[in-house]
Amino acid sequence: MAFNRRANPYGRRGITMSAMQELMERVVERENLKRAYARVVSNGGSPGVDAMPVEALKEFLGKEWPRLKKELLEDRYEPQPVRGVEIPKPGGKGMRQLGIPTVLDRFIQQALHQVLSPLWEPDFSEHSYGFREGRSAHQAVLAAQKYIQEGRTFVVDLDLEKFFDRVQHDVLMAKVARKVGDKRVLRLIRRYLQAGLMKDGGPPYGGLVEARREGTPQGGPISPLLSNILLDEFDRELEKRGHAFCRYADDSNIYVRSKAAGERVMASVTRFLEERLKLRVNREKSAVDRPWKRKFLGYSFAPGKEARLKAAPESVARLKEKIRERMRRGRGQNVARVIEESLTPLLRGWVNYFRLAEVKNTFEELDGWIRRKLRAILWRQWKRVFTRVKNLMRLGLEKVRALKSAMNGRGPWWNAGASHMNTALPKKYFDKLGLLSLVDQRLKYG
Repeated sequence: MAFNRRANPYGRRGITMSAMQELMERVVERENLKRAYARVVSNGGSPGVDAMPVEALKEFLGKEWPRLKKELLEDRYEPQPVRGVEIPKPGGKGMRQLGIPTVLDRFIQQALHQVLSPLWEPDFSEHSYGFREGRSAHQAVLAAQKYIQEGRTFVVDLDLEKFFDRVQHDVLMAKVARKVGDKRVLRLIRRYLQAGLMKDGGPPYGGLVEARREGTPQGGPISPLLSNILLDEFDRELEKRGHAFCRYADDSNIYVRSKAAGERVMASVTRFLEERLKLRVNREKSAVDRPWKRKFLGYSFAPGKEARLKAAPESVARLKEKIRERMRRGRGQNVARVIEESLTPLLRGWVNYFRLAEVKNTFEELDGWIRRKLRAILWRQWKRVFTRVKNLMRLGLEKVRALKSAMNGRGPWWNAGASHMNTALPKKYFDKLGLLSLVDQRLKYG
């Protein structure tokens, strides 16, 4: 159920001062811990620096929780360093640093999150969509589309440079302290912010601990809430100025009616972010432009008053690269197995996210491209001329055409797009193998 301003779990007058000062007791309450445990287990994830898997958490807590609870209540608990993991940024431009807490610290952070989130959630901006219960990227994209349809055909697309790495701890903690009176909770949050980053994995993997003086590591359950707390002041400033905007985590778009207005807004909000919140706007990636020339949460828009939604070219390119990688790994495998184990989960997740797209030719082109990639795999697997002739005939081609096709001397990609392979291996052939059609799947969503 979505939070709203009337759904404050602490009552119509909000949380009392005494309750604010006893938040740690709420964190370690049995029911809160049961919910936190269930969430951490369902999320799964990799081990932290101690190599403890999620599956071992229950037994560990059974033995150690009385001691850990005492440490939390007495303000003595010390988080372990996070395990540094680098992943490629979307588009392959550089790497993004993630910090994976131990399973125990994920459990404690989740318990903290469940107690702290209701303090802020009722008052967060209606234009904030990221990491909030009952809110989603789809809602943000639809709100953006509505702004464009209303005539705001220029967008101020803001990119915060290394946002999670640049957060100033003192600025953030001052905002947290406005609603948290329990000094134990405040000190625990600061310890999590300052928990060292163990590069190259850390014990038992090896590596050195790097101290953190700024930033909130991506990967912990509490980080998204802290990012929303910090950027809520930015949301309020934009509301005060009367701007039409959408924010999802650190991804912010402001919609205006002219290029000149966009340039003025870009200059003023950049000053606010850098001077007030001590964040840095990436001027190379930020821009004032037409919405159909930019992307927002993986989507873009077709030119025109309707601003029809479509998957952004960058999103399509990333999907193709993932498919190429999975097919490279599956070249020697049975095609049906590649489809079932590698392609189906990927394609189902992708079309589920981009089900709002109203421009369908992207789905049609991707379907054709995927089938051609699979035909190329089969052509390579058949290898010899005799094998190709035999298989083409088995799939319905006449002997003369099969022989001529098998001996054409062209490469796999050319043959995969040629009429003989399209005739032998049409869409219905791959449907029988279980290949998910993006076009067909999208139609199911209406």
